[in-house]
Amino acid sequence: MSGAATTTNTPIGTGPAVLVLEDGRTFRGTTFGAVGQTLGEAVFSTGMTGYQETLTDPSYHRQIVVATAPQIGNTGWNDEDDESVGPTGNSAEAKIWVAGFVVRDPARRTSSWRATGSLHDELVRQNVVGIAEIDTRALVRHLRSRGSMRAGVFSGDAIAWSGDSVDTETLVDRVRRQPSMLGADLAGEVSTSSGYVVEPTGGEARFTVAAIDLGIKTNTPRMFAQRGIRVHVLPSNASLEQIVDLKADGVFLSNGPGDPATADGAVHLTKEILGKGLPLFGICFGNQILGRALGLSTYKMKFGHRGINIPVVEHDTGRIAITAQNHGFALEGEAGQEFDTPFGRGVVSHTCANDGTVEGVRLLDGSAFSVQYHPEAAAGPHDAAYLFDRFASLLEGEKK
Repeated sequence: MSGAATTTNTPIGTGPAVLVLEDGRTFRGTTFGAVGQTLGEAVFSTGMTGYQETLTDPSYHRQIVVATAPQIGNTGWNDEDDESVGPTGNSAEAKIWVAGFVVRDPARRTSSWRATGSLHDELVRQNVVGIAEIDTRALVRHLRSRGSMRAGVFSGDAIAWSGDSVDTETLVDRVRRQPSMLGADLAGEVSTSSGYVVEPTGGEARFTVAAIDLGIKTNTPRMFAQRGIRVHVLPSNASLEQIVDLKADGVFLSNGPGDPATADGAVHLTKEILGKGLPLFGICFGNQILGRALGLSTYKMKFGHRGINIPVVEHDTGRIAITAQNHGFALEGEAGQEFDTPFGRGVVSHTCANDGTVEGVRLLDGSAFSVQYHPEAAAGPHDAAYLFDRFASLLEGEKK
């Protein structure tokens, strides 16, 4: 440990706040972060740590995240753990992507030598509306039984009152007037505007990879860079011509928000990449895009997988990895299912040990593979980091 522990007191809970779900269920609490109104899809994350990574993950765009861990904010906020960068790749332009944040017991004191401020102050600075001191256990049980749904957090002047009581009917109406996550095309809203390059860590580049930014996390190019790979991060609407002009040895499809059924442009590009025979690797949203390009369909899950403790089975090896995940949509398919594609035989390579959800697909010739979870994240041990080595080996084999 280096440096001195940061100790700050933050003014949390200075006024009333209300969380309203589209089915009419309401939860009364106190202000946390910015004061005002926010709308989004209410989802829950089971991670006991990593709230900064969650809040800055572009995949959570337009979602109100409920933390299942009872106390949040102990380690404050720092300048190193953001999982997004600005549209030009400038980390100074990193931002919180969640629409809102819901916690039970926010820490009043930050206790970490790495902290540069408090979570509450950062939410205020970035104008992210939250709510604290509600029964998050009851809320999560409700979302597990009813499913993720549209919601809103209201505080200050945004609360509608009827005398001394909250005007729930008015607030529910505001919530229901927002669009659903089903059918939402959001990748373009979180993608880089012009592209940027992440150079390999030490030494010359062994390979060049074109990464299609559908909501890419900061650590993904870093994992490639550690393996001697130069990464050109391209906008979500990139063309095959741009990839060819870069002389890319392979292509990466990133994670991202929204409904994969709307991402026809990315699916078309993926088919062109497969047709050209370029090695391809996808993560999360990228898994759904590859699956669609191979002929599989997608569906919206009841409440999704969000957390850092989700077991996944790799069927070729029987290996089980404890993984980090964040997705509300999934591919249709069964464990080990083989199927014909325009690019050769494909297979469902991974499934969730909890519920059988498809967690990975690949072409049997090894030229393309993807996983639904996040191997760039550390869910305790680095169970899934080997996938980056697998892709590097694929690039090596192609080069030879």
